[in-house]
Amino acid sequence: MTSGIVLGFDFGVVRIGASLGNGWTKSARPLAILDGRTNKAKWSGVGALIAEWQPEVCVVGLPRHPDGAAHELTVRALRFARQLEGRFNIPVHVVDERYSSVVVEDDAGGNIDDAAAAVILQQWFDEGEPVRLAQDIKIEANEVKKTTKEGD
Repeated sequence: MTSGIVLGFDFGVVRIGASLGNGWTKSARPLAILDGRTNKAKWSGVGALIAEWQPEVCVVGLPRHPDGAAHELTVRALRFARQLEGRFNIPVHVVDERYSSVVVEDDAGGNIDDAAAAVILQQWFDEGEPVRLAQDIKIEANEVKKTTKEGD
């Protein structure tokens, strides 16, 4: 069980939500919204948070279709999680985040990425901190379902 600081991330190609968690109290709160449009901006923002908070563990939400199938953003979020682990040598766990943005949409206006990251991290705490290391997750190419214009 984690007893220190945990950072949670809601990955997006434009913005990345970040949250801060406390392993003792098992609670999470929104922390920041990072620019995810370029690798330089993304890793600069993430690096600054890691340097400031020195987390014991990081948690990244894995988006999926409502039926559980992977899509293009699932693959990109998993790549982000693996790179996070490799760049900063911190264990990175993943959480199914299918409905994290939906949970906070009703409660917040504007950008909700940091609040969604807090929901993702709180879910990980509430599930008992399951060990789902990013490096152990496999998504096969034939498993990735294309997103349709109908909002699938």
